[in-house]
This record gives sequence, structure tokens and C-alpha cells, in this order.
Amino acid sequence: MKRFKNQTHRRTQSLRQLLFTVSFAAILLTPAGISNAQSINIDRVISELEPEIQRTLLAGNIPSASIALIAGDRVIWISAYGYSNLWARTPATPSTVYLIGSTFKAMSTVALLQQMEQGKFKLDDRVNDYLTANMAYTLVAYLVQNFSGVPYKQYIQEHIFTPLEMSSTAFEPRPDMEERLAIPYTVDEKTGSQVGAVRLKASVWPAGIVYGTVLNQANWLIANLNGGTFKGKRIMSEKTLEQMVTRQYDQFKGTIENLWGNETAGFGLTWWTQARDGDRYIAHSGSVPGYTAFLLGNCNRKLGFAILTNGDHAHAHLFKLADKAIDLMKKYSAEKAVTAKP
Repeated sequence: MKRFKNQTHRRTQSLRQLLFTVSFAAILLTPAGISNAQSINIDRVISELEPEIQRTLLAGNIPSASIALIAGDRVIWISAYGYSNLWARTPATPSTVYLIGSTFKAMSTVALLQQMEQGKFKLDDRVNDYLTANMAYTLVAYLVQNFSGVPYKQYIQEHIFTPLEMSSTAFEPRPDMEERLAIPYTVDEKTGSQVGAVRLKASVWPAGIVYGTVLNQANWLIANLNGGTFKGKRIMSEKTLEQMVTRQYDQFKGTIENLWGNETAGFGLTWWTQARDGDRYIAHSGSVPGYTAFLLGNCNRKLGFAILTNGDHAHAHLFKLADKAIDLMKKYSAEKAVTAKP
């Protein structure tokens, strides 16, 4: 009876609370802008960043990583390190495919909020008005499909992947993506060596069983750092995006599961958010067995960092590297950020 009451209570919460709750549950179970014409001395950034990248791979026991840096509305640098297949000694490249994990969750949320913008629901409507069961991001997928009248995977393809030119992102890797797929690795506790892991396959794709490349991840981050637009194509309004990147419940502010952020951190609508050094940041990690991913964006300066790896549980190392990358781009940028809301 207690379980039934709890389920009933969850179904009567608002959709805003649903998006917050499923983000919070996910981490427990796994884990005004500037000019686009900013000038960054990328050579100086990379000269200081590359030693940190090498240290990160060693410290985190990470076989390979593909990394992209973003400034304004473009990728200003992209590279890859290590081996995507240790046995075959296959070097990783920017086109290497990885499982992107929970970094995909915000895409599910955008798909749902696109329906809100079309007047299909209000963010503070009761969840129970639209649902008859189940929880987590499966509900988000169900609502997207229910409101749009289009199968969820088709909707994501047509309204997120295609407009953002995410041609190497898919729920199931195509043959040409399989060729570029990084092998997942975990660390043997007895020997400390990296061993191949079973690639996770499960019907929970709305939460992150999705494959992609770092360049595709960069395109996604660009849209979120530029008011919801990518190359002139708008995927959501600035007003809706502002809600996504704003901390929703102050009583839950603070470091997210002792993993990321300072005392100002908290959950927006899927995006993590915090204020640091006077700037607002958004972030999200992704983790499935043998893969760890991370996205970090500075909203005020429109600077971004995207990384995909085939290392296991490497969150702390990627968070530190991401902060270093953004700080170096700030350090060697000719532009100053304008004041934005915290």
C-alpha cells in the first residue's frame, strides 16, 4: 500500500518536478551572451591543455578520449588521444563513436519542451493529467510521442539530430558507425590493467543508450550556448532554454552527489547549473559500463568543452579537465563576458 501511495504521489507532481526528479534520480543511480566574434589564442590554450589531457588519461586509466573546444557558435579545436581499441592499437580520432550516456538526457528534455512551445501542455501541469504508469525518462519519451503523434526516435531524429547536423549520432550504430566504435574498457581490480567490457544494450535509450561522436556533441552544446539556435536553425526559444539552465529548487542547491559543482550548483531542467567566478555554467555527464562522457558550457562567454571516452567511471578526472579547458580559453580570450543573470 505504501508503494502504491508513493506512485500515486509521483503521478500528481507537476511536469516541472518530473524533469527535475528524473535528473536527480539519474545521478543517484549512475551519476545574456557575448559576441560570437571573440578571439582566442588557441595555440596557447592547447600548449597548456595537452599536458593536462595526458595526465588525465593516465590518472583516470582512460584508453582514449575525443575532445572538442567551442567558442561562440563554432568548434575552434578538436582532437583525439589514445587507443579506441587496445588490442588492435587503433588510434582514436575525432570521428570515433562512443556511447554518450546521460548527456543525451537533455535532448530528451528539449524534445518535450518543444511540445510545450506548441501549446500541448504547461510546465506546471500535473503529470497525472497525461500519464497512466511508469517513471524516469521513459515518461519523457512517452510524452514526446503522445503530444507530437510521432514515434519518439523519429521525432528526435527529425527535430534534434538532423537540424543540429548530428549525422553520427544514433540509437543503434549504423554499420559505418560500428567501424568507428570505441571498445568499452574497465579496470581489473586485481591487476590494474584495462580489460574489454560487455557493451551495454538496453531499452532505456531516452536516458542515454545512444551512440555519437564528439563533434556531434559539440553541435548540441553550441545550440545550448547560443540561445537555442545552430547555424540559423532554432530548436527552442530563448525563454524555454533559460528555464532549462536555471536552478529549479533552491532547497536542493549544492554539489551534485559530491561529483560536480560548488555551493551554488543545482539541477535545472535536466542540465546541471552553477555560478563560478561570476559566470553561469551548465554541465552534464554520461556514464555506462566502459564509457564516460562530459559536457561543460560557460553561458556568459559561450565557451564549451565536450569529451567522450572509453574509460570507466572517470567522472572526477573529466570534470577537472573540463574546468581547466574553460579557464584556459577565458585566460587567452580577447573578449570579456557581459553581465548575465546568475
